[in-house]
Amino acid sequence: MRFVWAVVAFVLATLMIGAGIAQRTVMQGPTSQTQAISVEDSAPYVLVDGAVLSSQAGAQTFRATADGTIFAAYGRTDDLKAWLARTDYAEVSMDGTEVTTAHVNADEPVIGEDGAPVPLSPLESDLWLDQFQQDDVLIASVSLPADMSLLVATDGVEDAPQTMSVTWPITQTTPWAGPLILGGAILMAVGLVLYVLAVRHVRRSRGPRRRGLPMPVTEPIAVAGGDGADKGVISASPSRRQLTPRNRKMVILPVVAVVGLLASGCSADAWPQLPAAESPSPTATVVVPEGQDAPPAVTEQQAARIIGKIAEQVASADEANDADLAATRLDGPELAARTTNYTLRSQIPEYAAPTAIPDSDIKLLLPEAYAGWPRSFFAVVADATTGTDKVMAVTQADPWSNYKLSSIADLVTEAARNVAPAYIGAQQVQPDSPFLMIAPQELAAAYADVIDNGDASQYAGLFADDSFRAQVIANRDSQKQTFDQTGASTGTISFDASAGTQPPLSLATLDSGAIVAVTVNETETVAPTTTDAVIKVDDNAVVKTLTGQTQSASGFTTTYSDQLFFFVPAQSSSERIEFLGYSSNILEAKVKQ
Repeated sequence: MRFVWAVVAFVLATLMIGAGIAQRTVMQGPTSQTQAISVEDSAPYVLVDGAVLSSQAGAQTFRATADGTIFAAYGRTDDLKAWLARTDYAEVSMDGTEVTTAHVNADEPVIGEDGAPVPLSPLESDLWLDQFQQDDVLIASVSLPADMSLLVATDGVEDAPQTMSVTWPITQTTPWAGPLILGGAILMAVGLVLYVLAVRHVRRSRGPRRRGLPMPVTEPIAVAGGDGADKGVISASPSRRQLTPRNRKMVILPVVAVVGLLASGCSADAWPQLPAAESPSPTATVVVPEGQDAPPAVTEQQAARIIGKIAEQVASADEANDADLAATRLDGPELAARTTNYTLRSQIPEYAAPTAIPDSDIKLLLPEAYAGWPRSFFAVVADATTGTDKVMAVTQADPWSNYKLSSIADLVTEAARNVAPAYIGAQQVQPDSPFLMIAPQELAAAYADVIDNGDASQYAGLFADDSFRAQVIANRDSQKQTFDQTGASTGTISFDASAGTQPPLSLATLDSGAIVAVTVNETETVAPTTTDAVIKVDDNAVVKTLTGQTQSASGFTTTYSDQLFFFVPAQSSSERIEFLGYSSNILEAKVKQ
């Protein structure tokens, strides 16, 4: 009977293991689903809407075929459409459950001198979150939400690929494959044990055997070399070999190995999934300010890529003393300061190069939450060269322009401001906002007045003490003492601070304050006090280079540009305005009029 049960166990085990393996192979079904996309109307660009890409669950594998190099990039749908406003394109979108294509004409084409629209180049736009380029066949694996889309082109001049497809993985769960294979393996082990026990039982239950013919008497065998003193015999009836516990272990071991091998080959989707225990929903720690419904201008990955490009191109401009190249990535006071530096370095070989733009990891990112243009962001980046952190103000004027660095400063305070996370962003504070302790458009002039008048300034009580203002005052006193030693009887030296021409950039914090970037110009004027006196600058190579003069009867004026960052509290706050960072560079020198 044990043999019968062993055979039954083997048959059932074979059926169960076979059924489990079949579920994971021949009975599993397709592992992916593909949607073909065909564009009939030719256009230099194809916009594949995010609704098409996310119409099925799972990561998307996009494929496009065409002769030559194929380009693809993805970003926010609204940003891509804003960029495409200057060119015709084909839009692939969803109409219910159907994929449709439509031709879209340019809204704002740029017309060249020949009367034809100027083509757009898709390469290296700051709007792209990522881009791809491959020859003949482009395959890109992405996972885009519905509010992002994919842009496809060749070079922006020739027609975009017209044959494309999107493939999604299909998750085929086989919850009984694992239990069937494991159960079958266990049943097979049981069958093997039953078979071994049956064999053992048969051997033990054998009846008496018929006695054979009498055997001759066994004679002793003489051992060579003796007189029969040492004799030996050879036994002709060895003991029967028994199935010891060790033997049984050797039989069971392969069975256990087979069970483990089959069970380990099954992934999680081959087992029944128990319902997950409900966990309490996390409470939001950051609340989006009321009325802020626009996405942040950049993502952290995008901002890091933009700053890397700025650092690379500005480094090339610094090396070549090329102001035009610098203008592709710089603007405002930072471009003006570097242009002056290039002029001085071209005439004074030993003049120091400007501090390089760091491209290290971003320590803090505060993007503007705004869907239009211009759009900006603040970033704090570690500078491995100087060992200090740099705070930057970066702005994009329109969808087709590069992001440009307008202000950069050394961060001098470690105080953490209550700013929104990068995935939320911050609203820009209007220059004339009455909700701050001082309107951003008045901040530069107020701080300049404090520099000039100290505690006597009407704004002195608004600002906390800072190291930069102390350095400016100490430097002025030192220069005046030096000048008075030789020129007090024939001339004067005076100092003045005023607001720069760069408009302020302000982004709100979560405590109703704002981070504000402004520019202050410091002017140093040296003038004669008698008609017979002249001011000579033979020993001042900087002023001599910038003015082209070695002396003047009216004197000289030198201007320095200070790029400054502040935290301005709300109007109702008891805090004072906090100084965050600065950089100071010579801006110009000219003969006094």
